[in-house]
Amino acid sequence: MQKIRVGVLRGGTSSEYDVSLKTGESVLRHLPEHKYFPIDMLITKDGTWHINGMPADLPKVARKVDIVFNALHGEYGEDGQVQRLLENFSIPFTGSGALSSAIGMNKSLSKEIFKKHGLKTAIDLVVPSRRLSEDLKSENDFQFLIFEILGIVPLPMIAKPVSGGSSVGTYIIKDVKDLINAITNLAGTGWDILFEEFISGKEATCGVVNNFRRKELYSLLPVEIKPPEKSEFFDFDAKYGGESQEIVPGNFTREESSEIQRMAMLAHQALNLRHYSRSDFIIGNDGIYILEVNTLPGLTGESLLPKSLKAVGSNLPEFLDHIITEALKK
Repeated sequence: MQKIRVGVLRGGTSSEYDVSLKTGESVLRHLPEHKYFPIDMLITKDGTWHINGMPADLPKVARKVDIVFNALHGEYGEDGQVQRLLENFSIPFTGSGALSSAIGMNKSLSKEIFKKHGLKTAIDLVVPSRRLSEDLKSENDFQFLIFEILGIVPLPMIAKPVSGGSSVGTYIIKDVKDLINAITNLAGTGWDILFEEFISGKEATCGVVNNFRRKELYSLLPVEIKPPEKSEFFDFDAKYGGESQEIVPGNFTREESSEIQRMAMLAHQALNLRHYSRSDFIIGNDGIYILEVNTLPGLTGESLLPKSLKAVGSNLPEFLDHIITEALKK
């Protein structure tokens, strides 16, 4: 049997370049050898595509691979841009399509869809990047912006980019001083910023997989995340520093676990995602809140999805084979 040529796309132009390298390395290492021929595809930080170390363009990619396993994270790789390019060249790829990826990456748009489907979300306000920069130039405008944010979003709150991942550029705001500091630091980034009510409670995440184990949509076991004491939330260092406790299955009641799974599957369907996703939640005093969805969750040694697979008796090679098979069906 001729092996399927899998181009593992990693790197990219986002701040999550290094994490993507690790996800790609993990995919390359765990592809079942009897069935797949792995091809290392790298996008450098300046956006240049490479195949096995040599510069390449998309027509060449289309000739060299049967399918692309998208191991990118963040901007360009997870927001619909690379998906649109691959679609234009009719190259099959893993993960969600261009439109669903773009919506999933935009925390504000995805939250609006979650609300329409009855999912509980935190109070929020989006401030465009241009307004952040302009209002900083005028003391009156700056004060009005602060009053406007505080009038809508209660303290404590979180400020984070509308489109971004791995908690990059995220601030916890406990008072006006913190708010001023966050606005000042985020104003020059070019990001639209989501100011969102901080929900205190147990952190959870839950992965779902399409057409797995004879189910049209299969929910993995919810994971409980306990950041190290020095971290106030599951930030970049907590995610990749190896100090967080990630308990699979989490210490949830049967009702909590069932509801998290239901919400993760509903979020996946509401955004019309495909193949797999992972959604993040907070169990607050007044219910379970969905925070965001990850359309291309990490597959590194520290990542949550592989740990969830192991907890249900699966593993990365089985998962990769399943996802590629799903992507080739089309």
